[in-house]
Amino acid sequence: VQLQASGGGLVQPGGSLRLSCAASGRTRSSRAMGWFRQAPGKEREFVAAFRWTDGSTDYAASVKGRFTISRDNGKIAVNLQMHSLKPEDTAIYYCALRMVYGSPSNRASYDYWGQGTQVTVSS
Repeated sequence: VQLQASGGGLVQPGGSLRLSCAASGRTRSSRAMGWFRQAPGKEREFVAAFRWTDGSTDYAASVKGRFTISRDNGKIAVNLQMHSLKPEDTAIYYCALRMVYGSPSNRASYDYWGQGTQVTVSS
C-alpha cells in the first residue's frame, strides 16, 4: 500500500489550502483515512479522519469549523479543505490509512502513512 499526499504550500494567515491524499495497492479492506500534522519540536497530532463505512468524520478541536475532510469520488482518497489558516497550522501534514476499526485520533491505529506535505502559514 502506498499513500501519496499533495497540495501543501505557503499561504498567508486567513487563507485557504486544499490537501489531497490517494492510496494505491491492496486497500480494499481499509476502514478509514486520516490526516495528522507535526510542527517542529512537537508531537504528531491528529487533524481529521474520514470513515469509509458510514461517511462519518472526526476533527481535532483546533481545526473544527475551519477544516473539512471529504472523500474523493468513492476512491480510497480524501481531500482536506483548510480555511482561515493560522500560523499555528504550520506543520508537515501526513495522511494515513487504517485497515481495522479503531480510534480515529489514535495514530497507532493507522497502518500506512504518506510522505508528508509542508503547510506554511505566514505573512
